Amino acid sequence: MQPFKKTIAMNLIQYVEEKLAPKKDIPSFKAGDTITVHYKIKEGDKERIQQYQGVVIQRRGEGSSASFTVRKISNGVGVERIFPVNSAFIEKIDVNKEGVVRRSRIYYMRKAKGKKARIEEKQHNDTEVAAAPAAGKPVAASAE
Repeated sequence: MQPFKKTIAMNLIQYVEEKLAPKKDIPSFKAGDTITVHYKIKEGDKERIQQYQGVVIQRRGEGSSASFTVRKISNGVGVERIFPVNSAFIEKIDVNKEGVVRRSRIYYMRKAKGKKARIEEKQHNDTEVAAAPAAGKPVAASAE
């Protein structure tokens, strides 16, 4: 009887998360991507938006408890910050570059310096996309 009660509780939690949690339109990104997070900061009675740009080290969790870690180098010192995906303080997220990495958690970037700290950028083949519609059109042949 215990496993049955546990599944009912899990379904109730998922139901409440779906109904009550605010839906945010965030772009899809993964570890290795360079993103800019526009984050609201309250200073006294004033509010401003600060941009935090860095490389995504990891994505963790699912649903309303999902979070991601962004790492940047500031004045020669590595700084990491964890953002909840459904935070009310996140104004928007911009994906600047898509990186090519083989792992979902790239903690090895903490030790890497100089050229080893670079992440290869994913190249999009725009020539194939542009050529595909032209190839699909039938060419009118002259009857001469």
